[in-house]
Amino acid sequence: QVQLVESGGGLVQAGGSLRLACAASGRTFSSLDIGWFRQAPGKQREFVAVISRLSGATTFYADSVKGRFTISRENAKNTVYLQMNRLELEDTAVYYCAADPDGSWLSDSDYRYWGQGTQVTVSS
Repeated sequence: QVQLVESGGGLVQAGGSLRLACAASGRTFSSLDIGWFRQAPGKQREFVAVISRLSGATTFYADSVKGRFTISRENAKNTVYLQMNRLELEDTAVYYCAADPDGSWLSDSDYRYWGQGTQVTVSS
């Protein structure tokens, strides 16, 4: 079992920055691929970013956030971060971290473990 807890969400003006954190427990953290997803009101949950297990040498981003968001991991703290810069109104959503995909990194249905989510609201 893996438990995930997100933090760092909040209200920010367009153009601003936030850093989300995903703290994990229950299994060797470094062995887990970790992804971030988001769900805006009335929309389906969508992929945001993913980082590979161990050193996190491989990362992948949705086109909508590429160049603005950075995913990273700190295994000593069992934490994955999502640094979000140049935030846009369209980034408003509940952000979820997820772990241990059994298949595609991009498909939310393939992830076995989920956090409860953290709200990010971008205002004009």
